[in-house]
Amino acid sequence: MTRWVTLLPDDNPDAYSEAAAGPGVLGGSAAADLPGSFGGTGATWDVTAERTPTDIATAAGLPEPLDTVALAPVRGKYVPLRGPRVKRTLLLAVRPGTPRALVGQLEADLMAMPGHISTIRSWSLSRVDQTLTPSHWTHVWEQEYADVQGLTGEYLGHPFHWTCVDRWFDGEIPGAGIVEPGLVHVFRWSREPVLTSR
Repeated sequence: MTRWVTLLPDDNPDAYSEAAAGPGVLGGSAAADLPGSFGGTGATWDVTAERTPTDIATAAGLPEPLDTVALAPVRGKYVPLRGPRVKRTLLLAVRPGTPRALVGQLEADLMAMPGHISTIRSWSLSRVDQTLTPSHWTHVWEQEYADVQGLTGEYLGHPFHWTCVDRWFDGEIPGAGIVEPGLVHVFRWSREPVLTSR
């Protein structure tokens, strides 16, 4: 089974959640992106399946997803959380030719965030599986929160975010700004856990 992150138009995301109940699909959920999201296409669909999201959508008679990446997990953690939660997805691209050691430092800083930011519940860092979905995106950084404020407040405003992580996204910092401009930062409500890998 492969876990996929898919960007959709926001006209009928529930139909994609229903389509994820077919054979060869472990689970999936979709919802419209919340205000404050940027770079996306209106809705996000997370699905775990043997088939591609495009194949699932086509079989259900739904429009083809607008952008899909297959995830090759680096590390994550499942933290139980009752009830609905906010699922945040960040798609980013590391500049071509970046030394592997610098990519490793970026990944380590992202994975250190849950140890500093208490509102992060379940989380996952993945590389994009370029063999399944050739893409300009290289990494997907995902988290779940009990509410929107956990993301827009403590996460985005935390000193660890600004001092240790944000430098990787700033092209004006010599030797550190390795992430291409143009990100997908989207978040949505989910009725059930999405990041369930333990």
